[in-house]
Amino acid sequence: MSFFDLPLDQLRTYLPERDEPANFDAFWQQTLAEVRQVPLNPVYQPVDYGLATVEVFDVTFNGYGGQPIKGWLMLPRHRSGRLPCVVEYIGYGGGRGFPSDWLLWSSAGYAHLVMDTRGQGSAWLKGDTPDNDPTAGDPQYPGFMTRGILSPQTYYYRRVFADAVRAVETARSHPAIDATRIAAAGGSQGGGIALAVSGLVPDIQVVMPDVPFLCHYRRATEITDGYPYQEIARYLMIQRDKEQAAFATLAYFDGVNFATRARATALFSVGLMDNICPPSTVFAAYNHYAGPKDIRVWRYNQHEGGATYQTQEKLRFLRLVWE
Repeated sequence: MSFFDLPLDQLRTYLPERDEPANFDAFWQQTLAEVRQVPLNPVYQPVDYGLATVEVFDVTFNGYGGQPIKGWLMLPRHRSGRLPCVVEYIGYGGGRGFPSDWLLWSSAGYAHLVMDTRGQGSAWLKGDTPDNDPTAGDPQYPGFMTRGILSPQTYYYRRVFADAVRAVETARSHPAIDATRIAAAGGSQGGGIALAVSGLVPDIQVVMPDVPFLCHYRRATEITDGYPYQEIARYLMIQRDKEQAAFATLAYFDGVNFATRARATALFSVGLMDNICPPSTVFAAYNHYAGPKDIRVWRYNQHEGGATYQTQEKLRFLRLVWE
């Protein structure tokens, strides 16, 4: 893969006009108010996966529609006082897998809550949370990007983003966790979800979106043939009369719009050869981001971004913020 997007000097100043619905805030306020009508009811079931230094809990909480959402909570066994917590969201198609897949943050001394993504978890890591919402049945292109796309009320990511906010509330409810020190994190889809959370939870302290997906949808569909954005293009190739309705819905779920509302301290990352989440879509969100921010640019990398190099950056970043 070669460079295909804007040059880096133009990316750093790329500030596209936002397509924001007039009732964007009202829509999300109503969504979260409806979700919170059902008690959160977090359950932390201790489980033994043979990990000597990490205490593991099988987590269940009520997400969108009161539907049960699964996750893992991992705590260092040797700890004193309440811990800061990384709430992590998963990349497209993956699920929560097993606790042994998620040892980084508890090994660094932090609490770590991993949220399963409803309906996903059969493309790489396994998932355990179905998408049982009754509005999920409209015609769609295979995948999740066009599920319920003709209305913001029925769109798949309305449920996912609401679940993600409830995951933060679940973390904050645990007695071992310092509710004032929460980071939302994830890569690709997980980065896009974390970015949405940063705009929906005003007092979250830190956000770390790596190569974030779910940003600047229209440009993404026009400059890359890569999936999952290609799901939208393929849908509109057949549903030719649905373009206006589809992009009107997507505007409620665009990370660029959430970024303008965020106040958390942020560390982004981007790969300049990334044809899955094109660099200009990442910089569109980054340049509109309203809180304190920094970005790590990985010039010769694709969607893997900085990988373990970025992990080192995040460890240093959190140490500076929390210690």
